[in-house]
Amino acid sequence: MDIQILKSSISRQSSIAITGSKSESNRLLLLQALYPEISISNLSNSDDSVLMQKALQSNDEVVDIHHAGTAMRFLTAYFSTRVGRETILTGSSRMKERPIRILVDALKSLGADINYLENEGYPPLKINGKNLSKTKVSLNANVSSQYISALLLIASRLENGLELTLDGKITSVPYIKMTLALLNEIGIDTEFEGNQILVKPFTSPPKVDNITVESDWSSASYFYSIIAMSEIGTQVSLSAYKVNSLQGDSVLSQIYGQFGVETQFDNNTVFIKKVTNVSINTKIELDLSNAPDIAQTISVTAFGLGLECSLSGLHTLKIKETDRLVALKVELEKLGAEVVITDATLHLKPSTKIFSDVEIATYNDHRMAMAFAPLGLKTSLKVKDADVVSKSYPQFWEDLKTLGFNLK
Repeated sequence: MDIQILKSSISRQSSIAITGSKSESNRLLLLQALYPEISISNLSNSDDSVLMQKALQSNDEVVDIHHAGTAMRFLTAYFSTRVGRETILTGSSRMKERPIRILVDALKSLGADINYLENEGYPPLKINGKNLSKTKVSLNANVSSQYISALLLIASRLENGLELTLDGKITSVPYIKMTLALLNEIGIDTEFEGNQILVKPFTSPPKVDNITVESDWSSASYFYSIIAMSEIGTQVSLSAYKVNSLQGDSVLSQIYGQFGVETQFDNNTVFIKKVTNVSINTKIELDLSNAPDIAQTISVTAFGLGLECSLSGLHTLKIKETDRLVALKVELEKLGAEVVITDATLHLKPSTKIFSDVEIATYNDHRMAMAFAPLGLKTSLKVKDADVVSKSYPQFWEDLKTLGFNLK
């Protein structure tokens, strides 16, 4: 399905309810599989979380998680601990190109029995569940936090817990802290000092019987972008959000101050409002090591406002649903931007021209579709394969219509 976005203007005030965080939901689903006493409220309705839930409930030998990268990492760890169960874990053609050796090597060092069925270092995997009795493992600190979280999530069910050493400068710290905070909420003891993380074994009943998932901050980013490109005084309220969020992408509330957007919290609602226009000479410089998923949104916002933008800490974007840095460069340049990328950075030159009626390719990547949509406030454009948004935010296009976007 393609969607044509005609140049739109939006309501001065709107309210949107956003589903639970995919990151929190997938962590809690795995913890629920390990501790079935837990129930979860405000679970994400994203494809990834639906696939994760289905996989955890499946007794089939072959488990196919399609494009769901988080599920691939978390389930590799989970199935390696299911004593006596043999599982073949596979996914889409793109998933078979996404590396998993780092996690597999770490699990093998703990005693796991995992074999590659096609290309060495990549899914699909044949996993024979075993009792993992070893306790110590090391990883490079700059790897995807999903590898680290996968190990931490199963750690409390390992016979002797887990002592994880991270070598080098740690990236994506908020996602690691999110995982540890959810473990702590259940009652699991953890320590995170310097480059060492300790998770103690836990066989008691959980301290809580229900956990409510906070709404997804990554999904909120598209509304920050919309407000940034709107007229002064335009406001949207989003629910349900916490001031003290576990999600790294909650840094949006500070970052978008640079785009003239004010954030206020009231109970579990966040109000975002355009309060000032940004000078055309403004240069946005950000290290997004701890929040790489909002890089696409920020790049497009800066382009829509004609601002210069330099983003760093983006090395993990190359192994996402697509190589997001290359995809961003290609699609922004279609619209008239000048973009320079390296393996870990993106530099957008200031530009006042935005071409009309450009077709934006989405590369099976939900964030490409949603990040470019706010440009409908500046120009008309077409988003190809727009239903890819169901991976994380199935209601996205309906919510844009609620704001006043003119979609065909």
